[in-house]
Amino acid sequence: MRPVPVFPWPWAQAAALWLRTRLRLPAGDLLRERVYRRLWTSILISSFGGQITLLALPLTAAVLLQASPTQMGLLTAMEIVPFVLFSLPGGVWLDRVRKLPVYIAGETLLALVVASVPLAWWLGLLSMAWLYVAGFVIGTVYTLAGSAAQIVLTQVVGRERLVEAHAKNALATSGAEVTGPALAGALIRLVGAPLALLADALLLLVSATLLRGLGLREPRTPASGRAFGDELREGLQFVRRERLLVRLALVVGGWQCMHHMALVVQILFATRTLGLSEQAVGLSYMGMGAGTVAASLGGHRLSRRFGPGPCLVAGVGLCGAGWLLLALAPASAWGVAAFALMLLCFSAGAVLIFINFLALRQAVTPQPLLGRMTSTMRWLILLPAGPGALLGGWLGEHHGLRASLALAGGGALLLALVAWRQPGIRSIRQLPGPAATAPAVPG
Repeated sequence: MRPVPVFPWPWAQAAALWLRTRLRLPAGDLLRERVYRRLWTSILISSFGGQITLLALPLTAAVLLQASPTQMGLLTAMEIVPFVLFSLPGGVWLDRVRKLPVYIAGETLLALVVASVPLAWWLGLLSMAWLYVAGFVIGTVYTLAGSAAQIVLTQVVGRERLVEAHAKNALATSGAEVTGPALAGALIRLVGAPLALLADALLLLVSATLLRGLGLREPRTPASGRAFGDELREGLQFVRRERLLVRLALVVGGWQCMHHMALVVQILFATRTLGLSEQAVGLSYMGMGAGTVAASLGGHRLSRRFGPGPCLVAGVGLCGAGWLLLALAPASAWGVAAFALMLLCFSAGAVLIFINFLALRQAVTPQPLLGRMTSTMRWLILLPAGPGALLGGWLGEHHGLRASLALAGGGALLLALVAWRQPGIRSIRQLPGPAATAPAVPG
């Protein structure tokens, strides 16, 4: 073992010893495995870039282009439309091809789309219409490459370690969320929101390069000889027959509706009601990182102790409490604190929802149906997101930004109560297996 460096101050030496002790990976930890470690690093780098886009794209619309709440709702909806259009056929296609090349191509295309925004601004062509098109292409990439990424994770770690892997992935995201928003806010203030997107494009290219070196031996799925439509219907029928998947789609789909209702107005609320600058918004978003870190570190242990079902429901309720808190916050320093606390509640709740939701749906699905199940479930849970975004924008424009936040918060709390009263969710204490719950799938 390397000796601990000697520092001139005793407290610094003690801190270095504490860090080395804490950062030592236990035997059997997923991060000791080379392939997963490289995948995790790619996710970390991509997440740092995502923090820039998370702030820069809506700030470009809200501050530079002076978008109305309805236009912000349309911008969010344009990112969701591709899920509705392409998820189902995309799932059939993914079950016929290797997933890693799709994942890599998605990261590369995303870099080009993000870079197109500062290019359009420099040429004097930037408009809401341009952002709508960019949002549509981004949504298309997330639809196909995002599903491929989830399947690649299953191939890398195996089903039995999915909750642990999703929690570690959330920890990678949280590392970006802790420092990323402040850096993104400073970068946006320094060079402007459009130019800041170039940093995200560069980081996405680095992420794609790391993915190319995974060395994952992915078997090519043999041709089934069946019609495209037959395979699509088989995926739909599998989800319909599996009661757990139906319940999960209803709960998480309802949450997505409330989430997008709040999402379209929260930047407007921060900049126009609370009067925050771009850098102050970035600093507030560090609360999101704190929530993600807390839930990522403790989420796996909470799921093992209380079960994936109860933890998922708790995540929905935590998000609702955050949105309702912001709806009631005054336009003062307390309101700024409430904005940061809302982001903390949202991120912690979202991690609890998704590490359990993703693990549950993948655990009950046979390998040949993973692509179609993933795309079908993403289609189902995002169908309510578009109407939620449009309703949030309309409410914000005609009844005030607080109305959108209040409806999102109250709706999420009601959804959590209803979900808790369903034994099919509340009683899930461990991951089921596909052999026990999934019907036989004809070859």
